[in-house]
This record gives sequence, structure tokens and C-alpha cells, in this order.
Amino acid sequence: MKEDYYDILGVSKNASAAEIKKAYRKMAIKYHPDKNPDDTKAEDMFKKSAEAYEVLSDPDKRARYDQMGHAAFDGSGGFGGGGGMNMDDIFSQFGDIFGSAFGGGGGGFSGFGGFGGGGQRRAKGSNLRIRVKLSLEEIANGVEKKVKVKRKVQAAGTTYKTCSTCNGTGQVTRVTNTILGRMQTASPCNVCGGSGQMIDQKPSDADAQGLKVQEETVSIKIPPGVVEGMQLKVGGKGNEAPGNGIAGDLLVAIEEKEHESLQREGDNLHYDLYISYPEAALGASKEIQTVSGKVRIKIEAGVQSGKILRLRGKGIPSINGYGKGDLLVHVNVWTPKTLSKEQKDFFEKMQGDENFEPNPEKSDKSFFEKVKDMFS
Repeated sequence: MKEDYYDILGVSKNASAAEIKKAYRKMAIKYHPDKNPDDTKAEDMFKKSAEAYEVLSDPDKRARYDQMGHAAFDGSGGFGGGGGMNMDDIFSQFGDIFGSAFGGGGGGFSGFGGFGGGGQRRAKGSNLRIRVKLSLEEIANGVEKKVKVKRKVQAAGTTYKTCSTCNGTGQVTRVTNTILGRMQTASPCNVCGGSGQMIDQKPSDADAQGLKVQEETVSIKIPPGVVEGMQLKVGGKGNEAPGNGIAGDLLVAIEEKEHESLQREGDNLHYDLYISYPEAALGASKEIQTVSGKVRIKIEAGVQSGKILRLRGKGIPSINGYGKGDLLVHVNVWTPKTLSKEQKDFFEKMQGDENFEPNPEKSDKSFFEKVKDMFS
């Protein structure tokens, strides 16, 4: 069953027209597609709220809905709660709801979402997608990358004229007769694509839309803490649109390069440190790699294999700005694979020596307990 329109907007059934308008405006801003790119759930909520408002803002439709529910509009098609509103319907009908919230100055969606005021649809260029590989050092510290991108731009010398089909409005209206009366719907002009303009003149190196491919160097500022698979957006650096349209975006997918000695787990880093028997028994000072350079750490005498040393704040910064992760150093005592005669004699003499017999204390945690502590 379809959701109740009052529930969608979060208002009571006796809500005033002003309360309904305020509730819709709040939802439309929250779920607007430009605020939630490639989010199908947000787009669905955006459409549902517009459909609910389209009915409840009209006194006659609201009265029919209050009496019959969704059945009042079954088979009506398009607007009226039955046909599933599309984005062009929403922007052309309800652009004034947003006022200046999106730079429309009271006239709709000027410069936001690809739709101009007065119901005319501004064409939007397509997005471009690239991948950028980053080292752990670049991820930890943030970096600015310069990449070469081939994008479509408007060719010099291209001119446009008003579309004769829609007379520059960008949309055509259709009137259909239903059992409930005459219903008027608006849709983008199929000749100009909703832009209200057509090609007048263009140079020979331009395509049918007056665009040509051009290579451009784009600077991308990448913040610290990004993760594999994250997508960043550089606004307006995708393909341009014909006429006075809005350029698409450059979508940047993040890839992490494998580090030679560090492994990432969330905001924490792991480092495997191998030490010898003498270093484990006597203690040592060892140099290890971090994302901010090399540091020296002290290994206490008598350290056990499997010991985890935590270097706080030596990991990756949180992408949300909540501090840094840690660097976890895993101590491994290296067992020699071959021994000289003297070395073999030494270890044979040590067999049975109480100092070489395993004697773990309760404070010496098992491997399982160390792993458990590490993730807690």
C-alpha cells in the first residue's frame, strides 16, 4: 500500500496550508538530488514528498484525498497522486517553494540542480569519472593532485536560437481528459531537451550540440583520511552543456596504493617488527616506518614474541575530523633457520636452563587476548 501523504510530510490531517508548505520545503531541501548525488533512497523521498505536496496543497485534491484516499486518483496519470512524478514535473511546478534557499531569489532553482527559474530547464552536462591512486603518506597528510581530463566544452563561435517548438520555455504542456476532469501536465520539450534553445551556427570541429573535446588540467584537493572506494566531487569540471547550461561534475574515486611495510585498518596502522633472540633478551632500540617518517622505539629486555606496542596518534586522521588513529607495532622474535657449530653448542647448553624454560605469568596475555584487546 502507498504511504499516507500526511505521514510522508510529517503533518497532522488538520494541518494548515502554511504548515504543509513548510513541511514540504524542509523535506525537499533535505532530499534534494544535488545534496544527495547518486542516492536512490533520497531521490525516492524527494519524489514522494513532492507527490504528497502536489495533492495536499490543492484544496480540491486534498478534499478528495481525505474522502477516498489514494483511490481518488487511481488511473489519473501524471500529477494528482497516481502517476509517479518525475524530476522535471517537480522542478517546473514547485520551483518557487524553495525561494532563495538555492540561489533562486524567489524564482526557483537558478544555479542549483540544473534548473532555472520560471519553469525552464537548464540542461546539465554529463559527469566524468576518474580514479586517483594515493599512497598512505598522501592519505595521512592530505594532498593536492593535478590531473589531465578530457572534457566537452562549448566550441568558440557556436550560437543558439530560441526553440520554435516550446518558444524558449523549455517545456510543453499536455491536456488530457480523465474521469475526474481535464488534467494538465508539463514535460521537457523533446526538441531542445528542455533548454529552450537550439543550435543556430557552429564551427566545423564541434559536434551536433556545439561542443568539442578539450584536454584540461584540473586541481583536486584531497583531504586527509580518505578511504578506498570513497568518491569526491569537483563541481563543474565534467562535460559542459549546450547553451547556457550547467557543466557536469568530475567524480574522483579513491584508490589506495599498497605500502611496503604498513597495513591500514580503518584509521589504525599495523607494522610487523622482527627482532633477534639477543635483542629480545637484552632489549634494543629499533627504527620503524610511520606515515610521517621514521621513528625510534625502545624494546624492553625480555620482550615476548606477539607483544603489541601502541604508538598513539601515529595512524590516519579521521575523515570526520575526530582525531587520529594509532600505529600498532607487532613484535616478532625471529628464529634463525641455520646455526653455526658454536651457536648450536650454545643453545644445547641452554636446554634445561630455567631462564630458557617458558614460564608465562598471568599478566602475559595470550595471542587471542591481545587480538581481542586490539579491537576493543
